[in-house]
Amino acid sequence: MELFLIALLALIAAGAAHMVFRAIRTYLKFRGKRIVSCPENHLAAAVDVSAAKAAMQSAVGSPHLALSQCSRWPEREDCGQECLAQIEEAPKACLVRTVVNQWYTGKECVFCHNTFHEIHWHDHPSALLDPENHTIEWKDIPAENLQQTFRTHLPVCWNCHIAQTFRRVHPELVVTRPPH
Repeated sequence: MELFLIALLALIAAGAAHMVFRAIRTYLKFRGKRIVSCPENHLAAAVDVSAAKAAMQSAVGSPHLALSQCSRWPEREDCGQECLAQIEEAPKACLVRTVVNQWYTGKECVFCHNTFHEIHWHDHPSALLDPENHTIEWKDIPAENLQQTFRTHLPVCWNCHIAQTFRRVHPELVVTRPPH
């Protein structure tokens, strides 16, 4: 009888561990801001999937995706959320971090000409140079405008962004020497 109870408890623990594993995997798969093409107007929209809800549903069955945020809300909050098909088809491809990483990789900083490699998200964020020669961190641009901004701006590394910002904010403290 004891052996039967131990086997039953082990089976229950294995089932619970499997459910937790599925929930965590689903949460990690669908968390994060994404850029999708809105089916209504075919423009970029920044969305967040309700990853926690999908994770809970995946623990007991298949998850049903729903948006928790969209850059077109509250005006279009009653949409059919057809954009979720894009996320289900390629969950990693539409992540903001994937889009940004793909754009920067292989490019050179417009000032120091250092080549960008994979972006480290815990490190200093890269920046962009706008047509007026001002630098701005990419993370300060609304996600739905990122792809459009990438077409008109140039890549800038963190160090050059800080130097250029200092030059712009405190020109009285900068001494520019001609090259030797």
